[in-house]
Amino acid sequence: MSQAQTPPITDDPPSVGHSLQRSSKRFGDSLFSSLSTGSGIAILVILAAVATFLVGLSLPALLADPETFQFARGKSFWEFVAPYAFGTLWAATLAMIMAVPVAIGIALFLSHYAPKRVSSTFGYIIDLLAAVPSVVFGLWGIAVLAPAVRPLFVWLSDTTAWFDARIGHIPVLGQIVDFFGVFFSGQVSGTGRTILTAAIVLAVMVLPIITAISREVFLQTPRLHEEASLALGATRWEMIRQAVIPFGTPGIVSACMLGLGRALGETMAVAMVLSGSDIITFNLVTSQNPNTIAANIAQRFGESHDIGRNQLIATGLVLFIITLAVNMTARWILSRRKEFSGAN
Repeated sequence: MSQAQTPPITDDPPSVGHSLQRSSKRFGDSLFSSLSTGSGIAILVILAAVATFLVGLSLPALLADPETFQFARGKSFWEFVAPYAFGTLWAATLAMIMAVPVAIGIALFLSHYAPKRVSSTFGYIIDLLAAVPSVVFGLWGIAVLAPAVRPLFVWLSDTTAWFDARIGHIPVLGQIVDFFGVFFSGQVSGTGRTILTAAIVLAVMVLPIITAISREVFLQTPRLHEEASLALGATRWEMIRQAVIPFGTPGIVSACMLGLGRALGETMAVAMVLSGSDIITFNLVTSQNPNTIAANIAQRFGESHDIGRNQLIATGLVLFIITLAVNMTARWILSRRKEFSGAN
C-alpha cells in the first residue's frame, strides 16, 4: 500500500503583498484609534475651557458688592438670577409637557401605522422642520401665534373667574378652581406674548428633534419581539406597549434630554416672543411674565459694561450648570436601564 504523502513544511516568509496588507490594516487601526482618542480628549478640553471661561469672568460678579451691580442694584447675585433661572426652567417644562406626547405619537404613527410612502414623506418634512432657524420661529410666534392664542387666553381667564364665582366656596371644588386660578387668573395680556406663547414656540422647535430620534429608535425594535407579541394574540397597540415602548425607552429619554437642552438654551425665539421681567410667577396669560437666562443675556448684553457684563456671564454660568445637571440626570436614568438589551 502506498503511504499518503504530506506536503512539505517550509519556513518561507510570507509574501510581500500579505505583509503590506497587514501593515495597512495596522496603520488604519492605529489611525482610527488615535482619532477616536483625540476626539474624546478634545471634547473634555473644550468643556473645561468653556467652564474656565465662565468661572473666570463670573467671579467679579459673584464677589462684588451688590451696590455696584449694573442690573438689580442692591440685590445679591442670587436674588438677581433666581427669577431668570425660574423662567428658564418653567418655559422649558411647559414646552416639554406639550411636545413629548405629540412627538412620541407622531413617531409611533410613522414607524408602525403609516404607509411607507406617507412615512418617508413626513419623515423628510420633520427633518426639514428641525433645520428651520430659530429667528423664523420667533417671527411666526409674534405675527401668527400670539394673536391666534389670545382669544384662548381670554376664554381660560373668563372660565376660571366664572367657576370661582360659582363654586369657589365649595371646599374641594374651590381648591381645584384655586389651583387653575394660579395659572389662568388675572388680566389677559393685550398682545398674547406670554410665557405660554413662548413655551408653545419652544415646543414646536423641539418637536422635530424628539420625533426624529424616537422614530429611529422605534424602527430598531427587533422584529422577533413584535411578531412574538402579535403571535400571542396582542393587538397592534398592545404589541407597541409590550415590545416597542420598553425597547425604545432609553432612546426616548435621550431624545427628550436633547429636546430639553434645546429648550433651555434657546435665545432668539424667546427673546422675540416674550416680554419678560425679573419676577417669579406661575401665571400663563398675563402681561407680567418671567424671563429666561438666555433671552435676558441677548437683550441686555449690548447695553452692559464692566460689572454688568460679569453679571450676565455669571447667569450664563448658572445656565451651564443647569444644562450639565440635566444631562447628568439623563445619564443616570439611562444607566439604570443598561441591563436591558433588545438583542436578548
